[in-house]
Amino acid sequence: MSEVDEKKARVVKGDAEWRAELTPLQYHVCREKGTERAFSGEYHDTKTAGTYRCVGCGAPLFASDTKFDSGTGWPSFWAPVDDDSVRTEEDRSFFMVRTEVMCSGCDSHLGHVFPDGPAPTGLRYCLNSASLRLEEDGGSR
Repeated sequence: MSEVDEKKARVVKGDAEWRAELTPLQYHVCREKGTERAFSGEYHDTKTAGTYRCVGCGAPLFASDTKFDSGTGWPSFWAPVDDDSVRTEEDRSFFMVRTEVMCSGCDSHLGHVFPDGPAPTGLRYCLNSASLRLEEDGGSR
């Protein structure tokens, strides 16, 4: 059964619950730190206005007005909705050093952040569509 750790305002779920709630691709990306193929994700070229939420816990992560076309094939944003919505840590997988981006609410893997984005932040949060759910402005999707 899921629970919220009130001290940290975090969602804690067991592996069986994650597997039951997420599709196999969502589970692979969010819980196993996988990735989807470039240009294959639902949101890589979406221009719909709204808020991108974590597929694992529903936390608001990125606003559509910070989304831009990076040409990489993954949804890219120049800033999260607030500094506390995501957390980062060093990722040394695949013989390189990158900065992993995770949901602060449930530790779901979202993607990576790179220092080659547009103004005003100069950052490119390169994310997996499978880790996101777009809540369109004026209603949920």
